[in-house]
Amino acid sequence: MFGRDREREDPEVGGAGMADIAFLLLIFFLLVTTIDVDTGIGLQLPPAPEEEQEPPPIKKRNMMKILVNEQGQVLMGTEETEPTPVTQVKQKLKDFVTNRGQDPSLSDSPDKAIVSIKTQRATPYNVYINMLDEVMGAYAELRNQASQSNYGVPYKRLDEGSEKQKKIQDMYPKKISIAEPNQ
Repeated sequence: MFGRDREREDPEVGGAGMADIAFLLLIFFLLVTTIDVDTGIGLQLPPAPEEEQEPPPIKKRNMMKILVNEQGQVLMGTEETEPTPVTQVKQKLKDFVTNRGQDPSLSDSPDKAIVSIKTQRATPYNVYINMLDEVMGAYAELRNQASQSNYGVPYKRLDEGSEKQKKIQDMYPKKISIAEPNQ
Protein backbone atom coordinates (compact mmCIF):
# COMPACT_ATOMS: atom_id res chain seq x y z
CA MET A 1 0.00 0.00 0.00
CA PHE A 2 2.68 2.44 0.91
CA GLY A 3 4.95 1.38 -1.93
CA ARG A 4 2.45 1.85 -4.71
CA ASP A 5 1.81 5.49 -4.06
CA ARG A 6 5.43 6.49 -4.07
CA GLU A 7 7.07 7.20 -7.37
CA ARG A 8 10.17 5.32 -8.08
CA GLU A 9 13.35 7.39 -7.92
CA ASP A 10 15.94 7.21 -10.72
CA PRO A 11 19.15 5.53 -9.63
CA GLU A 12 22.12 7.92 -9.40
CA VAL A 13 25.80 7.41 -9.52
CA GLY A 14 27.56 8.98 -6.59
CA GLY A 15 29.62 11.96 -7.77
CA ALA A 16 31.66 12.34 -4.62
CA GLY A 17 33.94 9.41 -5.45
CA MET A 18 34.72 10.71 -8.98
CA ALA A 19 37.02 13.45 -7.66
CA ASP A 20 38.95 10.87 -5.64
CA ILE A 21 39.36 8.63 -8.68
CA ALA A 22 40.53 11.53 -10.84
CA PHE A 23 43.04 12.55 -8.17
CA LEU A 24 44.39 8.98 -7.89
CA LEU A 25 44.76 8.74 -11.68
CA LEU A 26 46.63 12.06 -11.72
CA ILE A 27 49.02 10.84 -8.99
CA PHE A 28 49.49 7.53 -10.82
CA PHE A 29 50.47 9.23 -14.11
CA LEU A 30 52.78 11.67 -12.35
CA LEU A 31 54.63 8.80 -10.70
CA VAL A 32 54.79 6.52 -13.75
CA THR A 33 55.60 9.05 -16.48
CA THR A 34 59.24 9.71 -17.28
CA ILE A 35 60.15 13.11 -18.58
CA ASP A 36 62.96 13.40 -21.09
CA VAL A 37 65.59 15.75 -19.80
CA ASP A 38 67.89 17.33 -22.35
CA THR A 39 71.30 16.25 -21.17
CA GLY A 40 73.38 18.27 -23.63
CA ILE A 41 76.66 17.19 -25.12
CA GLY A 42 78.72 14.98 -22.87
CA LEU A 43 82.33 16.05 -22.98
CA GLN A 44 84.98 15.54 -20.39
CA LEU A 45 87.13 18.58 -19.95
CA PRO A 46 90.85 18.22 -19.32
CA PRO A 47 92.32 19.63 -16.13
CA ALA A 48 93.07 23.32 -16.24
CA PRO A 49 96.71 24.03 -17.16
CA GLU A 50 98.92 25.91 -14.81
CA GLU A 51 99.31 29.57 -15.71
CA GLU A 52 103.01 29.46 -16.53
CA GLN A 53 102.86 26.12 -18.27
CA GLU A 54 103.95 26.19 -21.92
CA PRO A 55 101.77 24.19 -24.32
CA PRO A 56 103.53 21.09 -25.59
CA PRO A 57 105.00 21.29 -29.10
CA ILE A 58 102.75 19.74 -31.73
CA LYS A 59 103.78 18.80 -35.23
CA LYS A 60 101.59 20.44 -37.82
CA ARG A 61 100.85 17.13 -39.51
CA ASN A 62 99.41 15.68 -36.28
CA MET A 63 96.73 18.36 -35.99
CA MET A 64 93.49 18.07 -37.95
CA LYS A 65 91.85 21.47 -37.90
CA ILE A 66 88.11 21.63 -38.44
CA LEU A 67 86.36 24.95 -38.87
CA VAL A 68 82.61 25.28 -39.22
CA ASN A 69 82.12 28.74 -40.65
CA GLU A 70 79.05 30.95 -40.55
CA GLN A 71 77.88 29.71 -43.96
CA GLY A 72 77.69 26.19 -42.54
CA GLN A 73 80.70 24.93 -44.46
CA VAL A 74 83.03 22.46 -42.83
CA LEU A 75 86.67 23.20 -43.64
CA MET A 76 89.15 20.45 -42.74
CA GLY A 77 92.88 19.89 -43.01
CA THR A 78 96.07 21.11 -41.44
CA GLU A 79 95.12 24.64 -42.54
CA GLU A 80 91.28 24.37 -42.44
CA THR A 81 91.18 24.81 -46.21
CA GLU A 82 89.39 21.81 -47.67
CA PRO A 83 85.62 22.26 -47.88
CA THR A 84 84.23 18.92 -46.81
CA PRO A 85 80.65 17.68 -46.72
CA VAL A 86 79.60 16.72 -43.21
CA THR A 87 78.98 13.16 -44.39
CA GLN A 88 82.67 12.76 -45.27
CA VAL A 89 84.07 14.09 -42.00
CA LYS A 90 84.02 10.66 -40.36
CA GLN A 91 85.98 8.91 -43.11
CA LYS A 92 88.53 11.71 -43.46
CA LEU A 93 89.10 11.70 -39.73
CA LYS A 94 89.49 7.92 -39.64
CA ASP A 95 92.03 8.15 -42.45
CA PHE A 96 93.87 10.89 -40.57
CA VAL A 97 94.00 8.98 -37.27
CA THR A 98 94.91 5.57 -38.72
CA ASN A 99 97.58 6.84 -41.12
CA ARG A 100 100.45 5.57 -38.95
CA GLY A 101 103.00 7.75 -40.74
CA GLN A 102 102.39 6.45 -44.27
CA ASP A 103 101.08 9.69 -45.81
CA PRO A 104 103.29 12.66 -44.83
CA SER A 105 100.27 14.99 -44.82
CA LEU A 106 98.43 12.93 -42.18
CA SER A 107 99.20 12.05 -38.55
CA ASP A 108 102.18 10.02 -37.37
CA SER A 109 100.11 7.72 -35.17
CA PRO A 110 96.69 7.53 -33.49
CA ASP A 111 98.35 8.51 -30.21
CA LYS A 112 99.69 11.77 -31.66
CA ALA A 113 96.59 12.71 -33.68
CA ILE A 114 94.79 15.79 -32.37
CA VAL A 115 91.50 17.18 -33.64
CA SER A 116 91.00 20.92 -33.23
CA ILE A 117 87.43 22.14 -33.73
CA LYS A 118 86.63 25.80 -34.17
CA THR A 119 83.46 27.67 -34.99
CA GLN A 120 82.32 31.20 -35.67
CA ARG A 121 79.62 33.08 -33.75
CA ALA A 122 77.04 32.69 -36.53
CA THR A 123 77.79 29.00 -37.20
CA PRO A 124 74.54 27.08 -37.75
CA TYR A 125 74.03 24.97 -34.66
CA ASN A 126 72.74 21.92 -36.54
CA VAL A 127 75.81 21.78 -38.79
CA TYR A 128 78.08 22.01 -35.75
CA ILE A 129 76.23 19.21 -33.95
CA ASN A 130 76.24 17.01 -37.07
CA MET A 131 79.97 17.58 -37.53
CA LEU A 132 80.61 16.80 -33.84
CA ASP A 133 78.57 13.60 -34.19
CA GLU A 134 80.73 12.58 -37.15
CA VAL A 135 83.93 13.19 -35.17
CA MET A 136 82.68 11.17 -32.19
CA GLY A 137 81.39 8.51 -34.57
CA ALA A 138 84.81 8.18 -36.19
CA TYR A 139 86.43 7.42 -32.83
CA ALA A 140 83.57 5.09 -31.89
CA GLU A 141 84.04 3.11 -35.11
CA LEU A 142 87.82 2.93 -34.67
CA ARG A 143 87.47 1.71 -31.09
CA ASN A 144 84.76 -0.75 -32.10
CA GLN A 145 86.93 -2.20 -34.87
CA ALA A 146 89.87 -2.56 -32.49
CA SER A 147 87.69 -4.24 -29.89
CA GLN A 148 86.24 -6.64 -32.46
CA SER A 149 89.67 -7.62 -33.78
CA ASN A 150 91.31 -7.96 -30.34
CA TYR A 151 88.52 -9.36 -28.19
CA GLY A 152 85.75 -10.40 -30.60
CA VAL A 153 83.15 -8.15 -28.95
CA PRO A 154 81.96 -4.62 -29.69
CA TYR A 155 83.55 -1.84 -27.66
CA LYS A 156 80.28 -1.07 -25.88
CA ARG A 157 80.15 -4.60 -24.46
CA LEU A 158 83.49 -4.25 -22.70
CA ASP A 159 83.15 -3.68 -18.96
CA GLU A 160 83.33 -0.04 -17.93
CA GLY A 161 86.81 0.77 -16.64
CA SER A 162 88.16 -2.70 -17.44
CA GLU A 163 91.71 -3.38 -18.58
CA LYS A 164 90.48 -4.28 -22.05
CA GLN A 165 88.56 -1.02 -22.40
CA LYS A 166 91.55 1.00 -21.26
CA LYS A 167 93.77 -0.78 -23.77
CA ILE A 168 91.38 0.14 -26.60
CA GLN A 169 91.19 3.74 -25.36
CA ASP A 170 94.98 3.89 -25.33
CA MET A 171 95.07 2.61 -28.91
CA TYR A 172 92.73 5.39 -30.08
CA PRO A 173 92.77 8.21 -27.53
CA LYS A 174 90.31 11.02 -28.20
CA LYS A 175 92.35 14.19 -28.32
CA ILE A 176 89.78 16.77 -29.28
CA SER A 177 90.21 20.48 -28.72
CA ILE A 178 87.15 22.70 -29.00
CA ALA A 179 88.09 26.35 -29.26
CA GLU A 180 85.85 29.28 -28.47
CA PRO A 181 84.16 30.73 -31.54
CA ASN A 182 85.67 33.55 -33.51
CA GLN A 183 83.65 36.60 -34.47
